[in-house]
This record gives sequence, C-alpha cells and structure tokens, in this order.
Amino acid sequence: MATLGLSEAEKAAIERLERDVIRPSMDALVILEFCTQPSPVLAKLAVEYSAKGVRTVSIDVAKEKLIAAQFRLQAVPTIYAFFQGQPVADLTSYRSESQLKSALDQLLAQLKLGEDADAAAQAEIAPLMAMGEQILTEGDPARAVTIFRQIHDMAPDDLDVVGALVRALVAAGEIDEAQAILSALPPESAGKPPIARASAALDLAAAGPAVDTAGLEARIAANPDDHQARFGLAGAKAAAGDRDAAADDLLAIIGRDPEWNESAARKRFLQLLEAQGLADPWTRDQQRRLSALLFT
Repeated sequence: MATLGLSEAEKAAIERLERDVIRPSMDALVILEFCTQPSPVLAKLAVEYSAKGVRTVSIDVAKEKLIAAQFRLQAVPTIYAFFQGQPVADLTSYRSESQLKSALDQLLAQLKLGEDADAAAQAEIAPLMAMGEQILTEGDPARAVTIFRQIHDMAPDDLDVVGALVRALVAAGEIDEAQAILSALPPESAGKPPIARASAALDLAAAGPAVDTAGLEARIAANPDDHQARFGLAGAKAAAGDRDAAADDLLAIIGRDPEWNESAARKRFLQLLEAQGLADPWTRDQQRRLSALLFT
C-alpha cells in the first residue's frame, strides 16, 4: 500500500495493518475485525484458538478511517479471515460463537494450519512439561506451580497441562485453587487420565489433614490391629508426600483384614497409585506388592 503524501497518522495505520495482519498471516490465520467495539465472542475465540494458529485483530473504523476506506466496507462490523497476505473468507455473517467456531474449524482444516500449529505447540510445551515434572518430583512444588502456570497460559485447554498444574498446586498446599480449577472443567473431562490423576492427588490431600501422627503411632504400637489409626496415619503420610510409608501402612491393613471398612484401605491404596500415575515404575512396583499380598 503506497504511503506517498500520507500523514504520519495514516502511515502509522498502514504500518499497523502490515505489522498486525499481513506479516502474521504468512504462517497464521488472522481474523481481522472492523468494528466500533471489539466482539467479546471473537475475544473468547482468540484465546481458545491461539494454540491452533489463529490470531485476531480489531480495527476501530472511527479511528482508522483510511484502512476502513481501503476495504470499502459496506457495514460494521465486518470480519475477514486473512492467510498469506490475502483475504480467504468473509466471516461477517457468522455472529454466534458456534457459527464462528464451525467456520474457523473448516478454514483450519482446509489450510491445514491446525495440525501444524498443534504440532508446533506440543513441541514447545513438551520440554517445559518435562522440566516441571522433574522439579515437582524433586520436591519443589512452588517452582513447579510457576512453570505449569506459564504452560497453562500457552495451552489452557490441554488436559495434561491442567492436570499437572493441579497436582503441583496440591503439593504446594494450594488446595482451594486446585479444587477451583477442577470444578471449572466440563464433566466429560473427569474420566480423562491426567484429570483423574489430579483428582486422586487432591482427594488424598483432603483425606489427610494435619493430625497428631505420634498419637496414631502410639495407638498402633499398643494394638497392631487398630486399623483406623493406621488408616489415618497413612492418610497423613500421603498428604505429606511420603508415598512409601503411606503405601506400607495401607498394605499392612490389607494384609491383616482386606475387607476392613468396606475395603477402605485397598481403595485408598489404588487412589495413591492413580495419583502417582499408572505408568510410573513406583506404581508398577506397588501393584506387584498388592497382587502378591492378595493372591499368594
């Protein structure tokens, strides 16, 4: 777009169009909205589709009349989709969230942008997730929370990220926030492995409030069959992050009375394994211990 004879303000507007729309559209789908007030629906979709290679830009037609004139707008709002420097779709007639999502999904499929963007996002996220998990395992949950928060900002809909953040929050003692995050998820997410694992971690933390462990240990020393005391001790140890000791206490109950309190110890033991992650080597070792106890 030529700038000869234009005012500084007009040049700035054209440079903004080049910077915010044309150049980004070379490798992303840019949704350009001409409006007097940005659409809250588009603002929401901008967040939801950011990881899929979609960007949104709003241009106030009252403030940037030159750009609006170049596009010969017939009405406001007008919404165009740009790719590789060219408009590829007029989305003006799509007003509802479901209509816009359907249109965006079709465009992404046709342009094959979503797959590339998802792969790129995962490539960026994977090493950060590994670092966060390592730090959490090493016993620095506060730092792990910081890392997982940053990843969550990048991929808010990734259930692996959500689950990791919740587990880190639980380990850091931020129980209320962890519960709020899980409660905000759609119901169908509950059965997904990363969310089930995070829920198990949260349940374990809630089941093991601060107690007088010395008193519980004294009760067990006096009566090894005091399963209620041993169960409470296992909960306190699990909440404190001592998974080995918690597992030992729960297996001790199972070994003495597997049906005690409607198999409460076995249920809690399986919950402990789920919170650790069913693919974890520690979990597999504990599963073998349980099998040996029950079937030999």
